[in-house]
Amino acid sequence: MITITLPDGSRREYPQALTVAEVAASIGAGLAKAALAGKVDGQLVDTSHRIEADAALAIVTEKDADGLEIIRHSTAHLLAYAVKELFPEAQVTIGPVIENGFYYDFAYKRPFTPEDLAAIEKRMSELAAKNEPVQRRVLPRDEAVDYFNGLGEHYKAEIIGSIPAGEDVSLYREGGFEDLCRGPHVPSTGRLKHFKLMKVAGAYWRGDQNNEQLQRIYGTAWASKEALQQYLTMLEEAEKRDHRKLGRELDLFHLDEHSPGTVFWHPKGWTLWQEVEQYMRRVYRDNGYQEVKGPQILDQGLWEKTGHWDKYRENMFVTESEKREYALKPMNCPGHILIFKQGIKSYRDLPLRFGEFGQCHRNEPTGGLHGIMRVRAFTQDDGHIFCTEDQIQGEVVAFTRLLQQVYKDFGFSNIIYKLSTRPEKRIGTEESWDRAEAALADGLRAAGCEFEYLPGEGAFYGPKIEYTLKDALGRPWQCGTIQVDPNLPERLDADYVGEDGARHRPIMLHRAIVGSLERFIGILIEQHAGALPAWLAPTQVVVASITDAQADYAASVAKSLQKQGVRVSVDLRNEKINYKIREHSMQKVPFILVVGDKEKANGAVAVRARGNQDLGVMALADFQAKITSDIAAKV
Repeated sequence: MITITLPDGSRREYPQALTVAEVAASIGAGLAKAALAGKVDGQLVDTSHRIEADAALAIVTEKDADGLEIIRHSTAHLLAYAVKELFPEAQVTIGPVIENGFYYDFAYKRPFTPEDLAAIEKRMSELAAKNEPVQRRVLPRDEAVDYFNGLGEHYKAEIIGSIPAGEDVSLYREGGFEDLCRGPHVPSTGRLKHFKLMKVAGAYWRGDQNNEQLQRIYGTAWASKEALQQYLTMLEEAEKRDHRKLGRELDLFHLDEHSPGTVFWHPKGWTLWQEVEQYMRRVYRDNGYQEVKGPQILDQGLWEKTGHWDKYRENMFVTESEKREYALKPMNCPGHILIFKQGIKSYRDLPLRFGEFGQCHRNEPTGGLHGIMRVRAFTQDDGHIFCTEDQIQGEVVAFTRLLQQVYKDFGFSNIIYKLSTRPEKRIGTEESWDRAEAALADGLRAAGCEFEYLPGEGAFYGPKIEYTLKDALGRPWQCGTIQVDPNLPERLDADYVGEDGARHRPIMLHRAIVGSLERFIGILIEQHAGALPAWLAPTQVVVASITDAQADYAASVAKSLQKQGVRVSVDLRNEKINYKIREHSMQKVPFILVVGDKEKANGAVAVRARGNQDLGVMALADFQAKITSDIAAKV
């Protein structure tokens, strides 16, 4: 007898070996129809997998995360199948699952066109409709190499040839197409119904720019028509919100090939930058941080001590002066330790919190640059807390609550918390890791946060918490972090005098809330679709006159608002008022004040709020009270 234990703890006995599909059928016809794969003793397998001994089994359906990944992986194979049907001379290479979809790389004699993409997608639908079974077989490595070479699939043969000799490989066939894959896959192509090809891009064979260039076709696949449509709608909305597009339209910044990976901030954009920076500066001041400023260029010897010269050298911009090597700093941490080391520190000084708006430079590859989200020169709201091991938990609680308030002020309420624990290769004792991980976990619990563990994802020297915010479109952005580091103080010989009179190493907590200001501002622009809340908007109010007769009054209204610290501009152009309103509405200005003869006579303003809201005529003093209140409340 074979005993199968199901996820609910129930057990079923069978007289002989049977497949995952047969187990699903024995439970119910509905489950048999829904089954995409199985998880046997934690291992994903095909529904055709034969269970020979007692095992724990979960049936995987499209409702499971594993099921969606299997759908996407299988759709990548369906893509390759369709390409080979339409373009037999194309060679298939690699086709993995990625976030929200998949891609497959092809070698072909000419570039694929948009028309080709449409034809490929149509052929995929036709092949899926045939509902061909997906079948697995196993071959010895060398036999598989010969098989794919015989098909003219030399890239695939090269991949298999890199597998150690003597090993077997698994192949999956659907109709006339067979591909190398470890699986699992859907039982038949008919399970693949909701997909769309997105674009074609260039890619290098095996990711090496020294190799030949391939063509990468991207696609997305979902378990339902509704999920696919929701995703495509989100992409349309994301395109409207693209910070690069809005940056141009709102005259915030531009990027220039004269300095790739750096940002040219225009007056409006720099105003937004300053609002974010000054807000964070107040956060530092009000929460026990001392702002510091370190140099941009540091000697090679320091980077050798920290380990960056050996492990991060290719990402650093280096320079030379008087036969000494220097590097532009890629992070602020070493500079803060050098500041900490000036003078004798006592346990009474701890925790000691340093903050810096430190500009960093990293030599990111050109292909990885993305607007102001991924740049080579950026400024971090960087902070480092020097503390004792016993103080870690309290600092985590305080930092987490502070971060929550900051994100709320910027318009983000949905935060995901993740705790990355010890990796396989690490330094320090098991006891020190136990204490550090427990302190972070207890800190999150004390702050009232539910969190998930990321086993093995910590740095080699310490665990960390990642704070990921979700934007208006549900997209995740990992911005905040707090990380335990006993290593860098050790490397740079930082210490303090303990209560016992002896010297001790401090724990260094690396922490950031918004991270890169450039990236965070890009996120803000997309979160609010450029319609930034009044407290952040570069121009908060425009005063627009109807005719030249109100020019002096419009100027006096603007001057009165400016005295209150409101960012205001005056539009006295000889244009129709509807034209002015439309133009400033396109610029997403929070408030437009229209002044005509009546408003001038009564000391009033006609107020239009963003979103085509007519708030009517009100006394200037009343509007001043309203906007002051909105700015203070960060509405």
